[in-house]
Amino acid sequence: MDQLISQIAILFPDFERWFSAGFIVFARLLGFIRFAPIFNRKEIAGMVKLALVFILTLMLTPLLKPGVPPAGVSPMLLILLNFAVGAIIGYIAQLIILAIEAGGDMINTQMGLSSAMVMDPTTNSQTSILSRMITLLGICIFIQLGGFYWLINALVRSFEIFPLYAVAIPLEKIINMDYLVTTTSNVLYMGLQIASPILLATLGQDIILGVISKTAPQVNVFQLSFLFKPVFGAAIMIWILPMLVNVISEFFLSFSKIY
Repeated sequence: MDQLISQIAILFPDFERWFSAGFIVFARLLGFIRFAPIFNRKEIAGMVKLALVFILTLMLTPLLKPGVPPAGVSPMLLILLNFAVGAIIGYIAQLIILAIEAGGDMINTQMGLSSAMVMDPTTNSQTSILSRMITLLGICIFIQLGGFYWLINALVRSFEIFPLYAVAIPLEKIINMDYLVTTTSNVLYMGLQIASPILLATLGQDIILGVISKTAPQVNVFQLSFLFKPVFGAAIMIWILPMLVNVISEFFLSFSKIY
């Protein structure tokens, strides 16, 4: 194999430079695909992800016009650093999707459907049905708004901030602390904003059932709440669905400048 590479290097003098740069670009793309929303879902086969990473590597490496690798720097260090940079970018993007998932968890708990859990192969954990449904709705809206373009644009810009052969990660440039605080705090804020109609409706229902319990103690209010909450919550969900789509769309668009 070494002889083959050396012979190719003789025929194509720039082959070794492009080959080493391609490995580093591949590592950054691999870290990005592992944590970025949409790409990190296990519904997508691993071979498909690797093929996508390989194609993107072939497309991006010539555009970057890599120079000669610096002497005295371990190639393994460069690969690990680039993988870490790609993972950081992908995780920050994933935080925006987590805010939508938090709203689904709040709705599911308030409707009394916490016992109806399913296995999510993406996270290898138990998740609620409504949370999964709203998360998939959010992903569809993200794709429709051009989320793929935002993610790829962020990845391409990362090569300007952190070049291929850099040996120190400039966290102050990659991670804007104001945006990071905003995205993490919005996990709770956006979750409450999505779940607020269900929370208020079920709170009103609890108050009504409490009044009935005081005026007619013979009525089993506790048992009635298990019947009314899911039905009432589902009706509210159907009613607010168009408004919910608009809220999620505005939320994504407000963070599009991060990319």
